[in-house]
Amino acid sequence: MTAPRVALVHERFTEYGGSEAVVAEFIKTWPGAAVFAPIVSREGHDSLVAAVASGRRGAPAHDGAADDAAGQGISIHDSWLSRAHAAIGGGAHAPLLPFVPRTLRRLPLAERFDVVVVSHHAFATQAVFATDAPVIAYVHSPARWAWDGAFRAQEAGGKPGQLALAGLGHFARRAELRAAPRLAHVIANSHAVADGVRDWWGLPATVVNPPVRIDRFTPDPSIPREDFFLFAGRLVPYKRADLAIRAVQRAGGRLVVLGDGRHRQYLETIAGSETTFLGAAPDHVLLDMYRRCRAVLMPGVEDFGIVPVEAMACGAPVLAVAAGGALDTVRPGRTGEYVEFGDDTAVVEGMACLIRDFDPSRYDPAAISRHAGTFAPTAFRARIGDVVARAAG
Repeated sequence: MTAPRVALVHERFTEYGGSEAVVAEFIKTWPGAAVFAPIVSREGHDSLVAAVASGRRGAPAHDGAADDAAGQGISIHDSWLSRAHAAIGGGAHAPLLPFVPRTLRRLPLAERFDVVVVSHHAFATQAVFATDAPVIAYVHSPARWAWDGAFRAQEAGGKPGQLALAGLGHFARRAELRAAPRLAHVIANSHAVADGVRDWWGLPATVVNPPVRIDRFTPDPSIPREDFFLFAGRLVPYKRADLAIRAVQRAGGRLVVLGDGRHRQYLETIAGSETTFLGAAPDHVLLDMYRRCRAVLMPGVEDFGIVPVEAMACGAPVLAVAAGGALDTVRPGRTGEYVEFGDDTAVVEGMACLIRDFDPSRYDPAAISRHAGTFAPTAFRARIGDVVARAAG
């Protein structure tokens, strides 16, 4: 049987994160698939190529934004927006977002592919207008800043930012609703995202949790758990590191914050001697922290959340709010505990109570690590391949 011709559409390759890791696994699932993204930076391109190469022999080289990457079957196609992104310094991509939907609607997909798989945050589903082939959307989240007013206000940072994001949000909602009826199938990365797809798009979704590179994170029983809790991740408002800091202060504990971002300066003003900021750090430092902390704190609501799974792969329990992607990953009494979701005061008090009474000896690190194994890339590739094959008919 002839292998299907698959196109993969992502919104941008300007940095490497969880959604780019998903695309890397897409490429391993469908070798030779063409990859399209309106905005591609050199760093973003090279990070994707390295991630794909890590799962097979040979590392493809960079020959421009539209290339067949060193015989590895990866062709990455961008647009004029890549050059515009470089011209404005290669930093923030937000000024280019209004041009992304039109660019996606003009992708050269017609009559070239049997199925198109899009990796969607806000605009990728616009590719549905560029082809008559079945389009299957893997949704990291419907544009949360577009649909959720509270989230938008939290992220915008001041009145001018709120106005700009409100306008862009209206634009994104219209784009998503226009594309949704034409999708052949929707796959959500968590049950919380599936609920958003149902409520905002009016569509059902199959849940396939994203892959987590747990091979990089393993337990070490010879390393004892120490007397500190860990927050790891980008220091941006919605991650709610501020709640972790306040909860540890309330409980009289110690906290290590691993990560960096625009919210760090504010966080340092509310933290005291109980909190240590390590900044951004390589994997070996993160691994060491996962192995030594009493537990990882997850006070923010994530669409999925990679950090809890990485921590559990190292045998570390996770204390998380009972909302969002944590409902897919944390098992109370086995791999961690939930804090009842509520306002900031309730979350801080609930997490402080867990911290005060927390006893890591109640949890089996080996069982926690085995649970994390269910999110391994091999499991993801098997599930996504099966779901797409059935949806594409």
